Amino acid sequence: MSYHHGPNDYPPQNPGHYSSQGPPPSDRRGGGDILANVIRVVTGLIVTVFVLHILFVVLDANQGNEFVSFIYSLAQVLVLGLGDVFTPDDAVLGVVLNYGLAALIYLVIGRLITKAIQR
Repeated sequence: MSYHHGPNDYPPQNPGHYSSQGPPPSDRRGGGDILANVIRVVTGLIVTVFVLHILFVVLDANQGNEFVSFIYSLAQVLVLGLGDVFTPDDAVLGVVLNYGLAALIYLVIGRLITKAIQR
């Protein structure tokens, strides 16, 4: 049994391994992909704020809690005038509809922007 390796034996050639020219073109990330990912993350965070706000209102969370208060304030800033689109008699339903609509709009606009960037 021989443990001698020839000059072409090491490092072992792996067919799935990248060549010295770098990753294949499909794996290269351009500025557009990075920007699209940033937009996806920001949109996801904003939608998370709206969902948390809706949950806190529906479940009657303690508004004296600092985190609940922070989410409430942040949601009011991010809703951008959509907080009173629907005005049902039930205030909780109004929050669900209005902040749910805002979350949906952010999702759709975020998706459209990321699709446009990636083209």
